[in-house]
Amino acid sequence: MVVIDDRIEGLAPRSQVPPDATVVDLSGHTLLPGLIDCHSHMVSEAESGQGYAFLVTRSGAQEALMGVKHAGETLRAGFTTVRDIGTFRAFGDVALRGAIEGGWVQGPRMQCAGCFVTCPGGGGDITGLAIDVDETVPKELRFGVVSGVDQMRSTVRQIFGRGADFIKVIATGAVLTSGTNPGAPEFTEPEIRAAVEEASLFGGHVAAHAHGAEGIKRAVRAGVRSIEHGSLMDDEAIELMASNEVWLVADIYNGDWIGQEGPKMGYSAETLRKNFETTDAQRAGFVKCVEAGVKIAFGTDAGVFPHSFAGRQFAYYVNHGLTPMAAIRSATVWAAELMGWQDRIGGIEPGLFADLIAVKGDPIKDITLLENVDWVMKGGQVVKAQ
Repeated sequence: MVVIDDRIEGLAPRSQVPPDATVVDLSGHTLLPGLIDCHSHMVSEAESGQGYAFLVTRSGAQEALMGVKHAGETLRAGFTTVRDIGTFRAFGDVALRGAIEGGWVQGPRMQCAGCFVTCPGGGGDITGLAIDVDETVPKELRFGVVSGVDQMRSTVRQIFGRGADFIKVIATGAVLTSGTNPGAPEFTEPEIRAAVEEASLFGGHVAAHAHGAEGIKRAVRAGVRSIEHGSLMDDEAIELMASNEVWLVADIYNGDWIGQEGPKMGYSAETLRKNFETTDAQRAGFVKCVEAGVKIAFGTDAGVFPHSFAGRQFAYYVNHGLTPMAAIRSATVWAAELMGWQDRIGGIEPGLFADLIAVKGDPIKDITLLENVDWVMKGGQVVKAQ
């Protein structure tokens, strides 16, 4: 393969390689496109397991610098592109994307949601604060809190105006947000549809955080591009997703991490209970989605667990219905399709960015090889060598 500047030029036998070219010998390795995580949280530190009230004790500078750390870890793990699916401190992801694109720090290519669009007290709000301090929360921690169709439209326009690529709507309660019910819808169908309509005017899409079946169905009928998590879907929701070609981005490794590490880290009883109630149900729904032909893109919820562990999810995808090749496609060509970046990433062909990884051995025979990537190139530059 010949790489010129940041793009793949084509294939050539070694005898035709220019004498002044830099040659990388990857004998014994499998070369793949750079991996794509369609559900990552780059900014902020790992979850506290006690809700999100702790965020008021941290500064924007701390959050941004933590994002720099995560960006480097993500890239070295072989994920050369991420869809950053939202941050409580609004537009920290947009700033990180700019720093990466400006060459200030190393990190993956990013699509950014800018913030969470959520209802007051919902899965993307800062909950659990005393009532006498609740109204003093900085605006950037509640930029996307909305009620009603008109406020939804106005806020979505502002989010795009500040540099977001797509919108993340919190359509149901969340496992990790205290006081919310993952099974309960938090927006009406008209509210979600308003977000979809406004996003389309900016050439963007809507990703819907949705655990509960009713919230999933509202989001699909409203026209979202992807369902994130999908933990408590029912057969009707799966049928709707398949018939409307809505993507599922399911973080099915995540539940084991929380279950194993959460008690050691002091996670609340509420969080551990909700994690227990959603983990096995989510995996059963994932199997049904594979069987029903629902479009699947790889997404991990990295940020809940260390970003360097994102590759651990491949084995979970294979154990729950995908072939090894399909699991790899979910993190390459299919993920690129979800993002609308098929002309940039997701494959090894002339004209695409030279975003490449290599593992020693054959990941089709052993998918766990993708948990420890040996070599990483982004845009023609080697960022991790053997």
